Amino acid sequence: MKLVDTLIHARWLIPVEPESSTLEHHSLVIDAGRIVDLLPTEFAKQQYRSQHTANLDHHALLPGLINSHTHAAMSLLRGIADDLPLMDWLNHHIWPLEQKWMGEAFVSDGVDLAIAEMIRGGTTCFNDMYFFPDITAQQAIAQGIRASIGLIVFDFPTIWAENSAEYLVKGLALQESLRDQPLITTTFAPHAPYTVSDIPLQKISQLSEELGRPVHIHVHETRHEIEQALQQTGKRPLQRLQELGLVNSLLMAVHATQLTDAEINLLADVGASIVHCPESNLKLASGFCPVARCLAAGVNVALGTDGAASNNDLDMFGELRTAALLGKAVAEDASAIPAMTALRMATINGAKALGLDHEIGSLSVGKSADVIAIDLSLLETQPLYCPVSQIVYAASRQQVTDVWVAGKRLLNQRQLTTINLEVLNAKIKEWQRRLQLI
Repeated sequence: MKLVDTLIHARWLIPVEPESSTLEHHSLVIDAGRIVDLLPTEFAKQQYRSQHTANLDHHALLPGLINSHTHAAMSLLRGIADDLPLMDWLNHHIWPLEQKWMGEAFVSDGVDLAIAEMIRGGTTCFNDMYFFPDITAQQAIAQGIRASIGLIVFDFPTIWAENSAEYLVKGLALQESLRDQPLITTTFAPHAPYTVSDIPLQKISQLSEELGRPVHIHVHETRHEIEQALQQTGKRPLQRLQELGLVNSLLMAVHATQLTDAEINLLADVGASIVHCPESNLKLASGFCPVARCLAAGVNVALGTDGAASNNDLDMFGELRTAALLGKAVAEDASAIPAMTALRMATINGAKALGLDHEIGSLSVGKSADVIAIDLSLLETQPLYCPVSQIVYAASRQQVTDVWVAGKRLLNQRQLTTINLEVLNAKIKEWQRRLQLI
């Protein structure tokens, strides 16, 4: 018998690739942080012995969920300015609070809160866009979660940088410093077409091509954004980005609620990705991403929560359900966005958008062991006829019992292994006290 690090015996194993596969009474074999085998449990017990064994007789194993767009530190602003349209929310509430309180401690504690929430909800990788990306990376490394760190760019000064040139200099230096971190990658993260001008966007296009890194940008989020761009430039934002060389296979267009058929076809032709954030779009009344049309055209559509300040959670199970249901309503077709399609949006499609599909996004031999276990024995998910449908339409994040990232167990029977919740809660209560003083 071969000795390996970890054996996980499960009732169901849903590898995501191949798409239609649900394996019953199967085991996952993990060694040195990687998946080395998937096979029926009876054979796994004959062929392998392990240092750590998990017997999950009522569980489904899936690849860890990928939150392809968030602002992790904004967890500290959860619920502080609800029920407002986007620009009112930003200009009169969020940005003034950030101007007063933003700093390393704010980001460190907010990111820890977000990471704790995400791990408990089955997210094993998040793609972030926020100030002090070095602190976000530092906390992700400390807590053992996989992260894609956005190298944020604005035209205007903030506490992080004075101008677009300084944002890029600091971002490139951070990318270099993170080169040897196995769980950390980067994206270029210009905030939006209306906050970043042509020259820095052209520079980002050049750097993205040279370094092979994605460009993660809010684009076509609201009708107001389109109208404002047409008044100021005579161009829709996506057209401007195309002329600047940014519309290509490395583009991650976040939100994309305002798309023409021609724009959808353009994104499909170049191999770009959309990051759909359905609950944030609904809460801010930003519009509806035409997901079914995008998928039919061949666009890679990933899934994200946006920040907890506009969602108000980082619950990828909620996004799965909302994406599937909203997609059907927008398409006026009950067969649009089936359960497996929604699950792929939260796993392999996110990995593709981030350029990580060789490493994560499915349970495949050779990939990193980023794995979650969902207990489907609860009353709320009974009777059970199809595990994938039950996960998307009925299960909740509270049913996630165990989480591994690169083979390291970050959640063990609902208990976090790298984060002290008592210490974290004390810090969050202090932030609540400070923020309420405004």
